[in-house]
Amino acid sequence: MLELLSQPETYISLATLTLLEVVLGIDNILLISILSSRLPQDQREKARKLGLIGALFTRLSLLSMVSYLAKLTQPLVEIGSWHITGKSLLLLFGGLFLIWKATKEIHEKIDLKQEHEHQPKLGHKLTLSKVVWQIMILDVIFSLDSVVTAVGMARAIPVMVAANILALGVMLLASKPIADFVENYPSVKVLALAFLMTVGIVLVGESFEIAIPKGYVYFGMGFSLFVEMLNIRVDQVARRREGMARTEQVDQTSAV
Repeated sequence: MLELLSQPETYISLATLTLLEVVLGIDNILLISILSSRLPQDQREKARKLGLIGALFTRLSLLSMVSYLAKLTQPLVEIGSWHITGKSLLLLFGGLFLIWKATKEIHEKIDLKQEHEHQPKLGHKLTLSKVVWQIMILDVIFSLDSVVTAVGMARAIPVMVAANILALGVMLLASKPIADFVENYPSVKVLALAFLMTVGIVLVGESFEIAIPKGYVYFGMGFSLFVEMLNIRVDQVARRREGMARTEQVDQTSAV
């Protein structure tokens, strides 16, 4: 352990892996924000924290099973050129769930009749424990690639564990502001759901051995978010100008 701490490469790997876990955890934070928004207001913060802590334990469990993860890439069945592995099945089911969940949420956002008629019923069915379990299970899907990448970048398990713990601290601090922002702006929530749907499509593509460069996906997400931020800013300026015009009109009416 002392030898590990004395090596500069250890700290470089730690910083790189922490940044990697934070970046790859953005989709997880979005999912947590959307799932927790279905809960009563007083349970949302608890759900986000328990979800992230539970996700940490799932990632640490994956790290403890590195040798087993290697077996997930071994073909179970071959259908033509498609090699069905344990990893591909996990990616397939996880991706389909994300597509279904995002589609369902978007449909409920735009269907006012269904929202008014069924919102209390849905909120009653979804409990804190269900939200936390969904987050933990889906984090296994989200973590497969990051854990495999981490194993390739840092052979020392303690470095990978430390990186995950540091990333958890960053995500705990960022989860509430991100959740509040997504909840306060309906258009951003729809955009976040579109992000999750895109991630689901990428996971399904990977399960069929279709390489979809994630760099392009994340760039598209970032650009879409930038454009949406500009739209929000333009809307705020327009409302401020409208308010100032109304105030001036009231002042002129009062003066007359």
